[in-house]
Formats: sequence, C-alpha cells, structure tokens
Amino acid sequence: MDVGMGIIFQATDPERTDRDVYRAELALGDLAEPLGFDSLWGVEHHFTDYTMCPDVLQYLSYFAGRTRKIGLGSMVVVLPWHDPMRVAEQVSVLDHQSDGRFILGLGRGLGRVEFEGFGVDQNTSRERFVESAQMLLEGLERGWCEFDGQFVKQAKRDIRPRPFKSFKGRTYAAAVSPESSEIMARLGIGILIIPQKPWDAVYQEMDNYRAVFRKVNGREAPPPILAGWVYCDRDAKKAEEMARRYIGGYWDTVLKHYELIGDHLTKIKGYESYGAMQANATAPGMREAMIDFFLSLQIYGTPDQCHARIADFAARLGAEAFTGVFSYAGMPYAEAEASLRLFASDVLPRLKSPIPLKAAAE
Repeated sequence: MDVGMGIIFQATDPERTDRDVYRAELALGDLAEPLGFDSLWGVEHHFTDYTMCPDVLQYLSYFAGRTRKIGLGSMVVVLPWHDPMRVAEQVSVLDHQSDGRFILGLGRGLGRVEFEGFGVDQNTSRERFVESAQMLLEGLERGWCEFDGQFVKQAKRDIRPRPFKSFKGRTYAAAVSPESSEIMARLGIGILIIPQKPWDAVYQEMDNYRAVFRKVNGREAPPPILAGWVYCDRDAKKAEEMARRYIGGYWDTVLKHYELIGDHLTKIKGYESYGAMQANATAPGMREAMIDFFLSLQIYGTPDQCHARIADFAARLGAEAFTGVFSYAGMPYAEAEASLRLFASDVLPRLKSPIPLKAAAE
C-alpha cells in the first residue's frame, strides 16, 4: 500500500513559540522522502492553535521545491472558505511546480470559529461546497471555469497555467457525515477516512457511498485513503502511555476547536449527524470514555502492533493507502522524530510489501 505522512503544526504547548513549531514541523516534513514515504500531506485550519496551516497549498508548494518524487496531498482545502476560481489557479500552479505530484483533497469544514472568521454562513456550507467542487473539478478537466449557482457566480475564464493532466483518480474528500459521503459519490471523487466513529457506522456510510458512486458514475468507487494518529515504540507499555497522553491530548484539542461540548451543531443545517457526538461529549465521565474510543481507532504500539492495526483497519475499509500523523498535542519533537524513524524502518517496508493486506492482518 502507499504510505504517507502528515504535518499539522499544532501549537498547544505554551512553552513553544509559533516560530519554534514551524521550524520543527518543517524539519519533520523534510524527512518524508528520505525515509521512504510515498506522500506528504498538510491540513487547512485558521485562527487557533489547533493547527497553524491556513494555506495548505502554499505549504505544499514549499515542499514541491524540496522533494523530487513523493506525492503532495491536501487534507483538505475547505472550499466554502475560498473563491473556487482562485483555488483552481492555485491547484494548477502547484501541479506544474510539482510536475504532477499533487493529490487534491477537498472538504466543507466544521469549525464555527473559522466560518465566522471568514463571514461565511455555516448553514450554507453544503451548497457552497457542492457548487465550488463542481466548478473546480469541471474546470480542472477542461481548462476553464464557468458557473451560475446560488452561491458561486463565475464568468467564463481560463485557468492559466492550464492544467496539463487530469485530476481524475487523484481527487479525494474528507467525509465524516453521511450527508458528505453521498455528496462525494455524486461528484465522482474518492474518500479520505480518519476513523472516529463506530465501525458499523463507517461500514454503512461506505456502503452508501459506493452504491451511489456506482449508480452515478457507472463504475466502482476508488479505494479510500485511511489516515490516523501514530505513536510507535519498541516498548509496548511506553507506547500506550504516550498514546494516552498525546493522542488523548489531541482529542482534547478536537473538542476545543470544534466546540463539541455544546449543542450549536444540532442547530446548523447540514450538521445534524454531529448532534449525538455533542450530546455524548457533555455527559458526565464521557471525556475518558471518548478518549478510550478514539485511541481504539488510532495507531500505536510496537512496530508489530502498529503494522497489525493498519493492516486490520485497511482490510476493514478496502483501503490501499495510509497517511500517518506523528507530531501533535505538544509531544516533544525528539519523541515524535524517534517514533517516525522507527515506523519508517520497521513498519513502512512491510506495509509497502506486495503481501495482501488480509493475509498480513492474520
């Protein structure tokens, strides 16, 4: 399987300056190609210490000039916060700069602080996403954009530099809600999955996505990309302790950034499926239970344990690619780098071997 690594620039340690975070995270990114990863990914978030990467395409352009062969993926560009014409231009430039190595990841966003910061009504995010994605994806295939929608109004204009090859087969979207999964299928794009809900719910949404994709596009859906938070150590006990401290700490940042303790998402159109998550987050004693559950879906342990977990999760989903995040929640960078290097030396080669994932998991 293809194996990538992600850099997210969390700034949750008050002892570190933003400058320190950027220098250290970029240094980790420089290790991706030498250590044998197939791709390097970035995220988009704004205004808080949750992740300080407000322009994922700018970040990937930096690494386009520092790498020669690995893929460069956006996880994701949040379309409702952007002018899609500008995104089309930026995507085309990045693909030229990287000689066609860009993997386009799209999303519609969840954080209220970000929608309000950009003056975008979150109730309209689904419609904005669908219109923007339709115009963007059509434009990247034909070389020009034009659209007359409710929210997106674009006179016919060329994309310059013109896209020089198709984005079909290398476009994905982060889909968490059932509503989003169906939108992705109708747009004909793949799914990026970060496990964070019960497997039964994930299976149901993937089955629905695949059925809609098959009906609309007349072919089978592409295999999803699986992502996860990783801590790898030769000592299983230490790995579990570090995972609870730092992957659990990352979950706390999710609760804070997305305001999951509250009820506002139940009142926003298109986010109804998050109501149960918000209700659970406010129940007494639920924080530890939610951390336990989140940990059960992430990748930590010895190299053997990490490999087995990824193989198991990938087999469950039919995934043929995995992207790991190795630095988060104020983890000391020496620890993050040690975990990354051990994963690269002892786990990555086995994941990239031709042994079928189902057999590898047994």
